Amino acid sequence: MVAEQVRRGRVWKRRLAAFFGSAVLLAGLAGAASVGPRLLRPNAYASVTSIETRPDFHDPALLARAWALPVAAAYRRRPYEYQNNPSFCGPATVANLLRSLGVDFSQADVLRGTAFQPWFGVLVNGLTLDELADLIRRRLDNPVDVVRDLTLPAFRDLMNSGNDPNKRLIVNFHRGPLFGRGAGHFSPILGYLPDADLVFVGDVNGDYRPFLVGTERLWRAVATRDSTSGKTRGSLIVDTTRH
Repeated sequence: MVAEQVRRGRVWKRRLAAFFGSAVLLAGLAGAASVGPRLLRPNAYASVTSIETRPDFHDPALLARAWALPVAAAYRRRPYEYQNNPSFCGPATVANLLRSLGVDFSQADVLRGTAFQPWFGVLVNGLTLDELADLIRRRLDNPVDVVRDLTLPAFRDLMNSGNDPNKRLIVNFHRGPLFGRGAGHFSPILGYLPDADLVFVGDVNGDYRPFLVGTERLWRAVATRDSTSGKTRGSLIVDTTRH
């Protein structure tokens, strides 16, 4: 009897090990489906000098000024949320936006009950700019404008408006023109330093963290094509006056 129980226990352990092994494999395949094609493409931005080499990228004095801006201060009232994995930059961006308005949403909360459900923790195709706009409208019931193909002066004006506490800005950019590597990404705009013409990007990737970048450099990163939607990347303007 005891021997039979031991045998059954071993069988169940093997089955559980096989199950969890399959789950890990599927999660890995999901992640590969999301980032694999990007890794296989030649890096068109290999010759780009990363903005990480610039003294203003994480300059302590400039960052202190940037965090004191009204919208950045609203984001700082709660711990900043970094993406759970590379496919979650959209949900992390929305979670931070909501938290800046006093709504404590996690990345999972942002997606709960929507059509955008992760497969083993991974959003296989990520989110497009228009999909992220729809997601925010669902959570806030506030006007969300999608803007694309701005001229540099118009983009600069938009970034300057990011200091207005009655709105929130999100940018969809390609990391390549900024860092010489990477792919499409979402992050909130935390503010703008007009005297230095620097945009304060609240990067939701914990490896980069919020950073400062020149307006023209960011504009070039936004004016890239999203291969999923076939459209130019752009920005979202969220009206928060009705919140």
